[in-house]
Amino acid sequence: MSAQRVFADKEAESLSKDDIYSMLSNRRRRLVLNYLRETAEEVSVRELSREVAAMENGIEREELTYKQRKRVYTSLHQTHLPKLDDVGVIVYDRDRGNISLTPLATELGSFLDSTTERHVSSWSVYYLGLSGLSMLVVALAWTGLFPFSLVPDLGYAGLIAIGFAVSAALHVYTEYVAVEGDESSLSTLLAAVGWWN
Repeated sequence: MSAQRVFADKEAESLSKDDIYSMLSNRRRRLVLNYLRETAEEVSVRELSREVAAMENGIEREELTYKQRKRVYTSLHQTHLPKLDDVGVIVYDRDRGNISLTPLATELGSFLDSTTERHVSSWSVYYLGLSGLSMLVVALAWTGLFPFSLVPDLGYAGLIAIGFAVSAALHVYTEYVAVEGDESSLSTLLAAVGWWN
């Protein structure tokens, strides 16, 4: 069966959640798919294996050893590329040694974006800072230094709770806007989190 015929057959399909999770459960396959999305063109197995090996080892392609390249090449050729080809997100022409994405791979976009490595959310940093500030305020209140001695302990607990509640509400709102793209529909947001009928 030709690569074009396989490609035509795969265009009509859609991915099941099991297929998606199975594909993306392996870091090497995620690196393959991300690289193919970035290049957006047909690549050779040799080129792909060099890129993936460099990413896995955190070095430049020129610094790779033969053993590092060969290990990735073998696993891609024998395991990962056939699996991605079977599911239908790539066309892997074994005879020519070329790989290209199919339109079906667009279904993986949001999943790949959410599994992108070395990503630290700005909200994570924000909550870390808010926690540190809260601990500092509690420590200063505990020492009884002026002006921290003017507010009762329960007052600080309430302020910290309100700070986290407001922060969480803003976080939910910004995540909702990022996904839905609609800043005006506050009632839809509240309905989504169960606060509105």
